Amino acid sequence: MARRNQGPKLRWFAERKAYYITWTVNGRSRKRSTGTASGEAAQIVFAEWLQKRTRRDGPSDPAEILVTDILADYIKERGPKVVGKETMARAVETLARLWEGRTVAEVASHVDIYIKRRDRAAGTTRRELGVLQAAINHAHKRGRITRAVAVELPPSSPPRTRWLTRQEVAKLVRAARKDPKARLYVPLFVLIGIYTGRRKEAILSLRWPQIDLKANRINFEIEGRAVTKKRRGQIPIPTPLLAHLIRARRRGTDLGHVLHINGKAIGNLKKGFAAACERAGLHGVTPHTLRHTAATWIMQSGVPTWEAAAFLSMSETTLTRVYGHHHPDYMRAAADAIGNRRRGIGA
Repeated sequence: MARRNQGPKLRWFAERKAYYITWTVNGRSRKRSTGTASGEAAQIVFAEWLQKRTRRDGPSDPAEILVTDILADYIKERGPKVVGKETMARAVETLARLWEGRTVAEVASHVDIYIKRRDRAAGTTRRELGVLQAAINHAHKRGRITRAVAVELPPSSPPRTRWLTRQEVAKLVRAARKDPKARLYVPLFVLIGIYTGRRKEAILSLRWPQIDLKANRINFEIEGRAVTKKRRGQIPIPTPLLAHLIRARRRGTDLGHVLHINGKAIGNLKKGFAAACERAGLHGVTPHTLRHTAATWIMQSGVPTWEAAAFLSMSETTLTRVYGHHHPDYMRAAADAIGNRRRGIGA
C-alpha cells in the first residue's frame, strides 16, 4: 500500500544524531540529511531545500537531487531493457541503501566512504559504482540534472589465473555426484563448463532446443537476446561431452532447461558448486574457473589463437593477454630470434 504523501518534513534521527528532511515520492519514502544536530540550523537547510525544490521546473543541480532518486529512475527505465536484470537490480538495491540521504553532488567526495562501508572485493565495488555512473549519465542525458558527476572507480582487479588440472576436474565431478540434492545438475554444469568454456549464465539458461545431438552442435545464443560484449556463440559439441548430454536428454523435456531442479530453471548453483569444491578439497575455485580452465587447456594444446578465440567466443586480444603464456609457441619466435647469431646483430 502506497504511503500517504504529507509533504516534506523535518525529523530528528537519534541513531544518526542529525535532523533529516523526509518526504514521499510515488509511494516511497525518501530522506536527506541536513548535516546538523542543531534544530535552528536544520530549519535553515530545510527552508533552502524547499526553495530550490519548488523554483526549478527543468533540470536540477546535482546538489538538489538525491542519488536514490536517479537510481529509482534508472532501474525503472533501463532495467527492463538490459540483459543482466537481476545483477543490475542487486547493484541498485545496494547502492540505494548505502547512498541514502546523499545528493548526486556528494558522490565524488564519498566514493571512498562507500568502498570502505561496502567492504567487498574491488571487482564488486567497481561494478556497482559503474552502475551508479550509468545512472548519473542517464539522468543527465534525460535532462534531469544540469551536469554529470564523475564517479571514480577503484582499480580493476588483476585477471584470475586459477585453473584446474584434469585430475582436479575428475575430483570435482565425483564430489558433486555425492550430493543427493545437486548430483543431477552440478556434475553436468561442471562438464559443460569445462568442455565449452561458457559463462555460468549461458549454461544455466541453455534449453534443449539449442542443442542438436544429431548435428553435434550447441547454439548458446538466445533468440531475441540483446547482443552484448559477452558473446555466447555456436560451437560443435566436444566428443567427451556428447555422451553426458545424451544421457541428460533422456531426463529432460523437449523445451525444458538442460540444467533444472524438478523441471524448474536453476536461479543460482553457488551453494551446490561451493559444497562440491569443499568436498573435493579445491580452494579458490568458482564457476568462472571452468571458463579459465577451458581456455588454458585449449592454449596448452597449441590450437591457433584465432580458432581458440572463436570457440570460446572471446576476442583474440583477450585470449592472448590472459592465457597466451600457456601456448607452447608463446614468444617462441622472439626467444629463437634473440639466440640466433647473425652478422650485424648485437655487434
